[in-house]
Amino acid sequence: MAMTKIVECVPNFSEGRDLDKIEKIVNPFRGKEGVKLLDYSRDVDHNRVVVTVVGEPQAVKEAMLEAMGVAIEVIDMRNHKGEHPRMGAVDVVPFIPVKNMTMTEAVELSKEFAREASEKYNLPIFLYEKSATSPDRENLANIRKGEFEGMFEKIKQPEWKPDFGPQEVHPTAGVTAVGARMPLVAFNVNLGTNNIEIANKIARNVRFLNGGLRYCKAIGVELKDRGIVQVSMNMTDYTKTALYRAFELIKVEARRYGVPVIGSEIIGLVPMEALIDTAVYYLGVEDFSMDQILENRIME
Repeated sequence: MAMTKIVECVPNFSEGRDLDKIEKIVNPFRGKEGVKLLDYSRDVDHNRVVVTVVGEPQAVKEAMLEAMGVAIEVIDMRNHKGEHPRMGAVDVVPFIPVKNMTMTEAVELSKEFAREASEKYNLPIFLYEKSATSPDRENLANIRKGEFEGMFEKIKQPEWKPDFGPQEVHPTAGVTAVGARMPLVAFNVNLGTNNIEIANKIARNVRFLNGGLRYCKAIGVELKDRGIVQVSMNMTDYTKTALYRAFELIKVEARRYGVPVIGSEIIGLVPMEALIDTAVYYLGVEDFSMDQILENRIME
């Protein structure tokens, strides 16, 4: 009997403020055979919504195509402002192999989706991470540099010709990055200051790009409604760079500026292993195994 393949998809849409638009974008993931909507988290400051869905590859791909069409319809990037870097209405679409599926199959699915989406919506699409066609496109930050506003000039350069779709920016929907990757943890650490320069300096020291932690991407972000700043991170492989390592390094760097770490947050879903690893570190537990997790044993 063939085992059902399960893929996770975590699209980021550039709308975090208009609830009506968000519901319209998320709706195609509801009530679909072979697709389960797990979570959607909006952020007003970042002005984006992160959706998490799992399901059978083809069913997830079709639902994602539908949601993309809605987002292109309701989001106008010419009016979009937010703390988080962005380049398109559907900013990024990652596919993550979850069960009975290899990374190679996830890469194939991402390319299939990118081709269909570019043709259907006349949208330029870049492949990133494991799907990237060249090393300088693996890192999403490289592709996104210049953001929506800078993309009109950037896309004309031969080295930034999109992998799929026209070599010109969609006037209202911008461009999209599509790829396959490991499970990512969106982990933010809040600082007891409103000085964005401090958050930026700490982010620079923590992220891999500047010589920091290998599987960590980081930027400084202002949370204006709370009067604080945060180091907003994407942990791209929590099995190799643990959350507690990033948290502790930020505390070390914050001490230099006399700034306290006042809390942290996880956006969207997180693998249990990532949290267990951190709990084991802080509790100093010896020889701990995932087999000791009660829920894991119940589900066997």
